[in-house]
Amino acid sequence: MDSEDVPAVVPAGTVPEQADAVPDRAGDAAPLTAVLKQWALDQIPLPMALFDHRARAIAVNAAMERAMGRPERDLLGLRLGESGPDLLVQGLGPVDEVVERVLRDGASVPYEAYLRVPGESREHAWLLNLYPVKDADGRIRAMSVAGVDTTEQYRARRRLGVLNEVGLRIGTTLDVGRTADELAQVSTEHFADFAIVDLLDAAVRGEEADPAPPGGETVFRRSAQRSVLEGCPESVIPLGELHTYTAHSPPGRALGTGRAARYTVDDAHVRWWAADAPERAHSMTRYGVHSKLLVPLTARGVTLGLLILARHRTPEPFGEDDQFLAEELASRAALCVDNARRYTRERANALALQHSLLPHRAPRQAAVEAASRYLPAHSRAGVGGDWFDVIPLSGARVALVVGDVVGHGLQASATMGRLRTAVRTLADVDLAPDELLTQLDDLVLRLDREEQAAGGAPSGPGEGAGEFGATCLYAVYDPVARRCGVARAGHPPPALATPDGRVEFLDIPVGPPLGLGGLPFEVTEFDVPEGSVLALYTDGLVEAPDRDPNAGYELMRAALADPGAALEDTCDRVLRAVLPGRRADDMALLLARTRGLDEEHVATWELPSDPAIVSRARALAGARLADWGLEEAAFVTEMVVSELVTNALRYGSPPIRLRLIRDETLICEVSDAGSAAPHLRRARVYDEGGRGLLIVAQLTERWGSRHTGAGKTIWAEQALPRE
Repeated sequence: MDSEDVPAVVPAGTVPEQADAVPDRAGDAAPLTAVLKQWALDQIPLPMALFDHRARAIAVNAAMERAMGRPERDLLGLRLGESGPDLLVQGLGPVDEVVERVLRDGASVPYEAYLRVPGESREHAWLLNLYPVKDADGRIRAMSVAGVDTTEQYRARRRLGVLNEVGLRIGTTLDVGRTADELAQVSTEHFADFAIVDLLDAAVRGEEADPAPPGGETVFRRSAQRSVLEGCPESVIPLGELHTYTAHSPPGRALGTGRAARYTVDDAHVRWWAADAPERAHSMTRYGVHSKLLVPLTARGVTLGLLILARHRTPEPFGEDDQFLAEELASRAALCVDNARRYTRERANALALQHSLLPHRAPRQAAVEAASRYLPAHSRAGVGGDWFDVIPLSGARVALVVGDVVGHGLQASATMGRLRTAVRTLADVDLAPDELLTQLDDLVLRLDREEQAAGGAPSGPGEGAGEFGATCLYAVYDPVARRCGVARAGHPPPALATPDGRVEFLDIPVGPPLGLGGLPFEVTEFDVPEGSVLALYTDGLVEAPDRDPNAGYELMRAALADPGAALEDTCDRVLRAVLPGRRADDMALLLARTRGLDEEHVATWELPSDPAIVSRARALAGARLADWGLEEAAFVTEMVVSELVTNALRYGSPPIRLRLIRDETLICEVSDAGSAAPHLRRARVYDEGGRGLLIVAQLTERWGSRHTGAGKTIWAEQALPRE
């Protein structure tokens, strides 16, 4: 049906004196019907239009003229979709297909369109209903379109969609910089051409953000920036650089009031930019920025930074709707930034505590050469409770310790410090590895009970470790015997790399984790060739959720296959080879290359149980000191030997053995088969005994005793004379 086949449309407001009779449904002539229908069409508040079978407009009502911003004469003859350059289709395919469905199939089709008419800065959303016009025989003769302005509903859906996306895309990590970048990216994808996130420098460091002094300047760090132009050419401040905003500037005023502010770039605004920062004004005018939106990032009553949005490619300026959306966006993002800031602060505190509790450098000694590494986890769980230690023991021996406390954060770090202190205290008593772990197990149980009594969560069924569970491996290496004794409580086995290049994970019986109580620990002793490397580590080094459990151990075996390399280099090689790309747990690594003390450093004598042997023991010690060139230490050493041998003869049992060890200090040891522990006491004026150990304590730097399977050993250390 061509346009000429359709009866002429009577202009609105006119009633012809003679009108063609139009039959009504009863078949009677109704000369005013066409006029009435035209009036009704014009007075319907919804925009309506009539199209012929070629989809060309043949009639529109007054509401459609107002909606299109054009008179009827400019719209007649246009095809649907030609009425504006910005007419878009969402989800229904090209407009020609929609028209075809209506005119060919007789379907009624809803159709979303977005249109900006002359004189409007923002486009409108329309829901168009396309439906066929049929004659009395049901034949399709034309197509009618009725539109409903759904702009408010569209904007509301858009806001909800953006805010829903914000919840999914912002705050995915507890990293301040990453959160700021996510905020800038979402902003430029939805309603800004350029976005800047400036955070207070204190907030980036995880510290409390102090308010700016009145009339003063506040230090910010450029934390993120995004643009629709590649490379963010609008920005004149590099990412990560510090800068300030004065209190009288628009950003400073927005921060001071805590409320968003919209600006169009007028002369006054340009003058402020030129006076405060000429390079910013030049950048703004160069790229045609015409509208800006400043939104403070405020969370929990504290302003953490500023979101700066600009438009230069989008023609319309920011409106109230944009400001509302930006404020909601900034409010949610600010909470994520504050959470990340608090996490950064807690993580920094936990790391500081962790590093302060870990040994910074192993003491120099003859038994082992040590190197170590500690790395915190990447995950948001925070710093864990992994620790290691190298503890000098009597008799030139050394204790090597690695442990792992359950949990993360400050609580785990504090617990780690308590356990490390307890291990050092128990090591000073010279307990065997299994006895030390037993005492440590009791301590963890006691800590857990105290936590529960203070209101902590009770342990669940079978979870004896509760809040203070831990694993630990304790090894004691004797450089004289070149033997090592190891016990472990739920901890991964140590690795031993021998000088011939063989690497094996030692088969040490694994005891229960600390805190279960009531179960024994076993000690395994083995010979260690001089120059071997003992590797102690936590499970965070070798285990990862995305790989086979045995893969980490095989990678570590290969990395340790060169025991002659420098230990620092070996540590780095192990980390590069074994560590997963992103660590879900922290990790500790301790490497110790063993040394041996030969006959040039050790002298041993078996002594008979005869009081006359005391003078002989002094002579033997003096002669050996002369061989070592330590004559200056002879007087004190002979006094110590005399008192310790006399003590063994009086209170101990044979056999008696005297041993001198030349290490970083001069060590004197007297062993016997007795089990009575020596006690230091102050003798009264008329006492005949009780002065021996007091003399030893005054003449030497430190002394003590240790129990062995064959009895006990009393030892004393004195500093070597300076050369």
